[in-house]
Amino acid sequence: MELRTLRYFVAVAEELHFGRAATRLHMSQPPLSRAIKQLEADLGALLFARSPTGVTLTAAGSVLLHEARALLDHADRVRVRVSAAAGVATITIGILGDGTDPGVARLAAAYRRSRPGVDIRIRDTDLTDPTCGLRAGLVDVALTRAPFDETALSVRALRTDPVGVVVRADDPLARREGLRLADLSNRHWFQLPQDTDPIWQSYWNGDRPREGPVVRTVQECLQAVLWNGTVGLAPLGHDLPTELAVVPLIDMPPSRVVAVWNEGDTNPLIRSFIEIATTAYRH
Repeated sequence: MELRTLRYFVAVAEELHFGRAATRLHMSQPPLSRAIKQLEADLGALLFARSPTGVTLTAAGSVLLHEARALLDHADRVRVRVSAAAGVATITIGILGDGTDPGVARLAAAYRRSRPGVDIRIRDTDLTDPTCGLRAGLVDVALTRAPFDETALSVRALRTDPVGVVVRADDPLARREGLRLADLSNRHWFQLPQDTDPIWQSYWNGDRPREGPVVRTVQECLQAVLWNGTVGLAPLGHDLPTELAVVPLIDMPPSRVVAVWNEGDTNPLIRSFIEIATTAYRH
């Protein structure tokens, strides 16, 4: 199994849709579908149950997803160590799975103009790790959202976004101009896995214990709302499927977009990245 094919598989498994996965991977859908079919043939197991509306993981697919994430994490760690040993000018940036943020595109363009000779590597992460692999040594700097445990980390605030409640478009709450947390007390919320940073988990639960389906990715959050009528929180201003709506939450602290790096890290590439990010997010 090639690492590239495993990355393809993880993208489809997290998006649960070949079209969205192809967009995320910056490729067309036919070669992605062929690669997954070849992987299934090589393993002798069906990894996805396909339907006109998308795909779901089979039992074999769920096992492979867990193992593939571990293998790719290890491969990323090896790449970082080898590049460091070789003295290559490389920076690895972790980005929370929030691909609709226009600030990221502006920052990417600004950084390429300012540092054309730097080898930039991106690690897209799910919602279970708000530091995007920083604590595990997989990235040099992370573009993410606060709050989370900031112990031994340096944090630069880039922007604040108001937060809203994501509901189905046909939910009675969708017709409201604004909501309060008390309006959601009897609803199921999507949950992050138990080993997720408790500060991060608490914020997205409105600072109180909730019950609901466990999710790992933005797409799983949206599907939980669509299929189960679950509610959850999301920054305002992001594009959503037409079947969903977001209603401003009046009594919720805003979500902060931040750049994060390890405290005491003197890598000049990180320092320049932070300054370029600060400027890019002001516009």
